Order: sequence, then structure tokens, then C-alpha cells
Amino acid sequence: MRFSFVLVGLSGMLVTGLAAPSARADGCEEAWYQRNLIYKQAGYCFRTPRGIRAFGNAGCSYDAVEDVPLSARQRTTVGELKSYERANGCPQ
Repeated sequence: MRFSFVLVGLSGMLVTGLAAPSARADGCEEAWYQRNLIYKQAGYCFRTPRGIRAFGNAGCSYDAVEDVPLSARQRTTVGELKSYERANGCPQ
């Protein structure tokens, strides 16, 4: 369910560009979560405290994000989420 919210919110915020600060912060958090959830499900081993807190590293296999095997659809989604984060000045 969270993923549907991100794609709708992502499209709406990018098109309008009129997100309120709290909505932008919520959107940034959601985009970060969804992007990293894709990596977690594909076996990424998180290095940042934030990533480890949110997802843990149990069962991880890939230390470098570039090595994580993603489908074309997942790569597209990750790219869209990164674009959203850049366009909205989300913290890295």
C-alpha cells in the first residue's frame, strides 16, 4: 500500500511543485523509505545508521548498491524516487 501512495504523491508533487513543507517532508521520508525498501528486498547491506535502523541487515548479500540486482522496473522506480528526492531538496 505504501508504494501506491508514493507513486501518486510523486507524480502530483512533481507536476504541481506546490507541496507544503510538511507534505514535502512526509514525501521525502516516504520516497527514501520506498527506494531503500527496493534495495532491502534485493539483498542490500545498509551502512548508514538510518538504513540499519529501518531495515536491518539480516540476510543481506550486497555491500555496494551498484551490485544489487534490480529488474528494469525496479531501476525505473528507484530513478523516479531519486528524481523526486532531488527535485524536492530531500536530505541525503
